[in-house]
Amino acid sequence: MSQPSQSPASPHEMDLADEQLIDAEADSAPPPPSPPQSVAERVLLGISIVLIAFNLRPVFSSLSVLLPEVMQSTGVSPSGASLMTTLPVLCLGLFAPVAPELARRYAAERTILAMLVVLAVGTALRGLATVPALLIGSVLAGAGIAVVNVLLPGLVKRDFPTRAAMMTGLYTMALCAGAASAAGFTVPLEHVLGGSWPLALAVWAVPAVVVVLLWAPQSLFSQPHIRRARSHGVWLWRDRLAWQVTLFMGLQSALAYCVFGWLAPILRERGLDAITAGFVVSVSVLVQTGACLVVPSIAVRGRDQRLINVLLVAAAMTGLLGCLFAPLSTVWIWAVLQGFGQGGLIAVALTLIILRSPDAHVAAQLSGMAQGVGYVLAACGPLIVGFLRDWTGSFASSGLLFVFLGVAAALCGLGAGRARHVVAALTSGA
Repeated sequence: MSQPSQSPASPHEMDLADEQLIDAEADSAPPPPSPPQSVAERVLLGISIVLIAFNLRPVFSSLSVLLPEVMQSTGVSPSGASLMTTLPVLCLGLFAPVAPELARRYAAERTILAMLVVLAVGTALRGLATVPALLIGSVLAGAGIAVVNVLLPGLVKRDFPTRAAMMTGLYTMALCAGAASAAGFTVPLEHVLGGSWPLALAVWAVPAVVVVLLWAPQSLFSQPHIRRARSHGVWLWRDRLAWQVTLFMGLQSALAYCVFGWLAPILRERGLDAITAGFVVSVSVLVQTGACLVVPSIAVRGRDQRLINVLLVAAAMTGLLGCLFAPLSTVWIWAVLQGFGQGGLIAVALTLIILRSPDAHVAAQLSGMAQGVGYVLAACGPLIVGFLRDWTGSFASSGLLFVFLGVAAALCGLGAGRARHVVAALTSGA
């Protein structure tokens, strides 16, 4: 069972939490290395981190806006298409647990470099225009993103200890910008490339290759920061609050990846052209950026986070239902509402990991649990949307799924939003 913390979350508590290093490598580690000495090195590192983050979302939103063309060209059913949109999300959960071990063995910098290469190869494979290539490419891209997802925030906080908040904000904005860019520009790119949807998908490997070239000298020719194996770990799997945080993370992510994977096809089926549908998704994701910056500071000022969790779920769910059922003339309103709710949800879900943890070591373990289990759960959202479309012949039945996910997320948000700490049992380790 969980126990109350000594005091409810407050701005001061959040300030202290921001100083905690949620780093996959930081279990029983020596003191962190000094940050780069020169201003030029620091600027280059900051630019590299932002560009890496930009590449972690296009694989999700680029495919969705071209899904009707992909299905028509390959003969894939809606159920098969849902597998393509689900595989990368599933990989986020399945491969996240290997990231800490890879970082301890090979150093975070070199592990990130290798995973960026895997991401670029996976994205480029989709240009082969065959179902096996699309599936294999999705797995490779998802695996690469999963590992970088876990390691990059720790790198930010390690190398920018006095600028962690600023860099985290830039990192989050870059994530949203990558998703929005892929949603908004993939269809225009298809037109520029002579109507070739495979090339329009594969072209998103180019920014990944660019960042590989930029990151390679920094990771290969610098002193690697390899950590010692931890002497002990923590066990959270029997703690009720840890599960509430994890389920809140997974359920709100399920809504997010329904948007990434299916909102554009939903709008196209309702009558919007491909370019407009892509821009609607792009606007929704861009609004998430603003919410990511605003919501955490609001969330920590209350006695707890229960109310804001429920309000954000209501906004995201209502906006998604509006896009599905309301007149198309109002779709931009619903897209903005959905984007604000969804962006706020991911920001507050990440904030809860810090607030519900008594120290940085437990926070790292809770983060791994929330990402590993949460993203596997999140993968069910877009998968079920495709199955429902296949079985019923329309997306209308998906409304019931969105309501279920929203209600379940709100209930978990009520539990996860309480001003308490998880209770972790110590376990021996290598």
